[in-house]
Amino acid sequence: MHIGILQTGHIPDVVAERDGTYSELFARLFAHRDFTFTTWSVVDMDFPDGPEDADGWLVTGSRHGAYEDHPWIPPLEELIRAIRDAGKPLVGICFGHQIIAQALGGRVVKFPGGWAVGRKTYTIGGREVALNAWHQDQVVDLPPGAQVLGGNDFTTNAAMSVGDRILTVQPHPEFPASVVEQLAEHRAATVPAPLVEAAKASLSQPTDNRLIADWLADVLEGAPATRVPFAEKARA
Repeated sequence: MHIGILQTGHIPDVVAERDGTYSELFARLFAHRDFTFTTWSVVDMDFPDGPEDADGWLVTGSRHGAYEDHPWIPPLEELIRAIRDAGKPLVGICFGHQIIAQALGGRVVKFPGGWAVGRKTYTIGGREVALNAWHQDQVVDLPPGAQVLGGNDFTTNAAMSVGDRILTVQPHPEFPASVVEQLAEHRAATVPAPLVEAAKASLSQPTDNRLIADWLADVLEGAPATRVPFAEKARA
């Protein structure tokens, strides 16, 4: 299956040298699935011709805000709506979660409650799931037809589906602990020091990256975005 990666930012060089670019992180996350990838660096105005250029689509994270005035954001929103209208599967991570919500009629803000960094737990499908996060912006108003699938007290709308073909999550299943460690060293100037120290302290604890990777991959392969497969297992 051919997955189009819409790259909306660049991993800091120090992170890329150790753990790889966004494309490499996602290729590693889905290495156990039969996917091939093409990356379009939309942040650099490199866009596909349209939804038919891939079988499924993924929008990456970014240091940018979905509400910021960048020339690549309006055409990216147009492409997101075109992918939806074409019925192609679409998943989004962090900024991808936010820009998909915004493109489809939701609202994203710089969250007045501050940052979420490091390992966080979320309730998804009635089950506690741990993932690494690095964000301040949040989806505060859902787009029409969206359904919240998971969250926590700080990030209420942490996982969202729109119809059966679109699934987005706010935290980063593609981030191993080493990426957060590097971000804490090199991109923490705007994050309060106690949060950075707490993030570092959380890195030895396990995350559920593979669990969420399989969920995202299932949706890319055609499973309904509204179905949380591990919730069914938890109830069995």
